[in-house]
Amino acid sequence: MKAIIIEDEHFAAMRLEKMILECDKNIEIVAKLQSVKESVEWFKNNNHPDIIFLDIQLEDDLSFSIFDKVDVKSNIIFTTAFDEYAIKAFKLKSIDYLLKPINQTELNNAISKYKNWNSTESTAININELRNLLQQNTVHTFRERFAVTVGETLRQINVEDIAYFFSTSSITFAVMHNKKQYSLDLSLDNLKEQLNPKDFYRINRQFLISLKSIANVHIFPKSRLKIEINPPTSEEIFVSIDKSADFKRWMNGE
Repeated sequence: MKAIIIEDEHFAAMRLEKMILECDKNIEIVAKLQSVKESVEWFKNNNHPDIIFLDIQLEDDLSFSIFDKVDVKSNIIFTTAFDEYAIKAFKLKSIDYLLKPINQTELNNAISKYKNWNSTESTAININELRNLLQQNTVHTFRERFAVTVGETLRQINVEDIAYFFSTSSITFAVMHNKKQYSLDLSLDNLKEQLNPKDFYRINRQFLISLKSIANVHIFPKSRLKIEINPPTSEEIFVSIDKSADFKRWMNGE
């Protein structure tokens, strides 16, 4: 069986590849792709695989755009950070979906489901229908919780309990108000799109903070702002000059 992984987070793609091979070492991962553009070019120049492990939100667009540009015949297992309420109908249109962070047992079941799939059944996916479903179900809705892996267990954390997110060495961490930290298979860009903008603000490339985490804001010359957050960080956090006015409006609830 030949497979490809389309996932814009390098760490998440590597982790998924390892889990796939733990399920079945005979599965050949022929490519790991990060963007719509890269995926379209790959499909135009290569034999299509038996199955695609497909993230929905890629670095340059929703992955549905791939199917607007090329006629993909492969079966699909969705891997996504969108909550189940938004994509529950996908099971009827694809082999399966896996909610991040991906659980080994669920992955094993999805691969087993593919292997046992009746080849006479149609696995054609109406991409426009799925796109519309996603848009309809995600209007004015934001993430309320995350499932995180702690050792050999899967634990749920609530967004309201998260003080801030930070990224380092391509790994994203959620820091709780109680100072605990959990790693996530999501970039800050992904998180920014999924969290309520009234509650969270992208300060810089490394930090996405909640309003509740702000302890003090110090004003420096030329409107530069220094942010103190709780739990405290080992480094100073500044709001750039070009973001200062927007940040003040956010704090003011505008």
